[in-house]
Amino acid sequence: MTTAPSCCAVEIVDVCKSFPNVRALDHVTLRVEQGEFFALLGPNGAGKTTLISILAGLTRADSGTAKIMGFDTVQQYREARSNLGVVPQELVFDPFFTVRETLALQAKYYGVTGADAWIDEILHHLDLTGKANTNMRALSGGMKRRVLVGQALVHKPPVIVLDEPTAGVDVELRQNLWTFIKRLNGEGHTIILTTHYLEEAEALCNRVAMLKGGQVVALDTTANLLRGMSGITVQVSADAVPAAWQSRGSVQASGAFGFTLSGYPELETLLSAYREANIVVREMKLGEADLEQAFLKLTSREAQPAEAA
Repeated sequence: MTTAPSCCAVEIVDVCKSFPNVRALDHVTLRVEQGEFFALLGPNGAGKTTLISILAGLTRADSGTAKIMGFDTVQQYREARSNLGVVPQELVFDPFFTVRETLALQAKYYGVTGADAWIDEILHHLDLTGKANTNMRALSGGMKRRVLVGQALVHKPPVIVLDEPTAGVDVELRQNLWTFIKRLNGEGHTIILTTHYLEEAEALCNRVAMLKGGQVVALDTTANLLRGMSGITVQVSADAVPAAWQSRGSVQASGAFGFTLSGYPELETLLSAYREANIVVREMKLGEADLEQAFLKLTSREAQPAEAA
């Protein structure tokens, strides 16, 4: 495989892309260094899939440049694509082949020979060994998604993009998959992840970019984003809420009333308000700020471009 020396894994500079009536990407700039575990987050329609399609060579940007391992995705598309593996959101498969044949064929697309041992390892880690000789049409949706992950890995690309890889799969596979992916990351592979399971991004990723409306609204380390969300969350189960605090919180899915506080001194103020109103607190749960809160806070604002970190 051809790789370019002394370069970042992914470099996106001032990329814009528009579709009829939609500005999908608006001057997006970011870098992903080699060996990073990087999260690309944003609400539906934020531009994540469009950006991935540009990296994969499936869509051309209107302006700006995108590079994989130093290779331009347009001018040096062969080298760029050989250095990239993508797990797409959609379940795309050829119905005429078995699982093993699908992976072997994918390896040949990239000129990989003698891949049997690596294919066996992929099948093992994705819990597909028992389905190796099963036709793709006979697999469940979760099994098909496992095969898509295998296809992205079969040529051992230095950069791996996982676009919602655990959507629709069971908890056991999620755990097995992340163990495998963390191992690949530890061996030097760069991982770019988009996911709706924000606890995955928080647990796995070193750095996060958040998109909204085609713009980067945050680009920082996971630790710094969480540090910027200082404070605590409180869920209170009671028959009522003190009048002065009704506008400060919201009803949670559990039926409890949730508050975001600046710290423990404000918690005492909240509890005092309950006591003064003679409202009995049946249950109270405390939590620290997490990536989901940072995500909701940042993507609920008017999108303002963030400086590339």
